Amino acid sequence: MRTSLDIPDPIYREMRVRAANEGTTMREIILEGVAMRLRARDAAPKQDERPRFPVIRSKNPGSLKLGKEGVYEYIPFP
Repeated sequence: MRTSLDIPDPIYREMRVRAANEGTTMREIILEGVAMRLRARDAAPKQDERPRFPVIRSKNPGSLKLGKEGVYEYIPFP
């Protein structure tokens, strides 16, 4: 598929120099950048895949005061 896009002059010049230095084409650089961006988005965690954090239940909510070491009494760490 063919498309057109406007590339700012400084970026165009930098891309042209890089393509020449790497012995590749500007088309290849653009395609590689687009592919990297698409893969990065696919690799990002989805809403359902958020990390799960442990919940410390309390009979008296708000009364549990944990210091830096106190958390080890309630949550097992390896």
